[in-house]
Amino acid sequence: MRFLKVLFWLLLGGLVAGFVIYNGDERVNVHLWSGLIADFSLPLLLILVFLAGLLPVLLAYHALRWRMRQRITGLERALNDIRAIQAMPEPASAPAPTPAPVPAIPASPQGGLPLGDAQ
Repeated sequence: MRFLKVLFWLLLGGLVAGFVIYNGDERVNVHLWSGLIADFSLPLLLILVFLAGLLPVLLAYHALRWRMRQRITGLERALNDIRAIQAMPEPASAPAPTPAPVPAIPASPQGGLPLGDAQ
């Protein structure tokens, strides 16, 4: 993979060098504000314009990559904390007290409703 990267950059450098050699003597007039005119070499102007377009995208890419690494690190830390909590043995505790029995409600002498529910 590293070989392909090196090959790509060498080819790109060769293309830029060939462009500079072929168009090195070309001059471009850039009209600025208040009638100012800047005289640039064509290869220099194209390289500057390319870098002006590449740098904001490159900075946004690195910022996104840094942010994702931070999020992944935080999630891994939270996952390790959860695993550590689950791996801890529960302390032996005393048996839970048994609930008190519920008293029975006496029935009425007629055998119908309980005494407390008569209307």
